[in-house]
Amino acid sequence: MNDTNRTNIVLFDDECSMCTFQSRVITWLDWFNTVSLMPISSARVPEIAPRLTRTDLNEAIHCVAPNGTIQRGARCIRHISLRMPLAFPIALVLWFPGLIYIAEIFYRWISRNRHLISRLFGCKDACALMPARKRANEERFEVNTR
Repeated sequence: MNDTNRTNIVLFDDECSMCTFQSRVITWLDWFNTVSLMPISSARVPEIAPRLTRTDLNEAIHCVAPNGTIQRGARCIRHISLRMPLAFPIALVLWFPGLIYIAEIFYRWISRNRHLISRLFGCKDACALMPARKRANEERFEVNTR
């Protein structure tokens, strides 16, 4: 577990094609390997985030920070965006007063409708075009983003 304490671990729904596509985008934006992606189907999830229920994990993306704090939904996106140069502007916008609350409402709507949105926008086909970037921090944890 020592290795997992050095990186932000993002837990995502690997049965959702939109979520899988976004995880692949993260692998390309995360130049400094500050984030490790872990599908919620992984047997290691209860070890990494024992307080999160299956319902919690299915409702939103979660980030377990190196200090053990857990961010979810739009706050997770803000947290990981702060650590990626190309996504940094997203984080800055989400720090404007009150915007995170609007982002959370928007995120919840997207999350509830993600399977429909995935079908409408063809996220599954997009995953075939965009491979996940191989990263040492995920190989070390035996994480597979498919």
